[in-house]
Amino acid sequence: MKERLEQNYPDSKIEVFDLTGTQDHWEVYVESAKFAGLTRIQQHQHVMGCFGPELKTGEVHALSIKTKIK
Repeated sequence: MKERLEQNYPDSKIEVFDLTGTQDHWEVYVESAKFAGLTRIQQHQHVMGCFGPELKTGEVHALSIKTKIK
């Protein structure tokens, strides 16, 4: 999770938490300049796009996203 976010958001503050210890319920925090000009929904969609295949298959069952413009 963290590696993929770091690839998509270099030079950003990223925190990743496994909420249940089962690696399918996650909370992520991304503070990035890439979010400038985007609504909060667009920011979250941007982050969700990093994990599209895993969300579709259920490998990632839950993803809580917190974003901030850097």
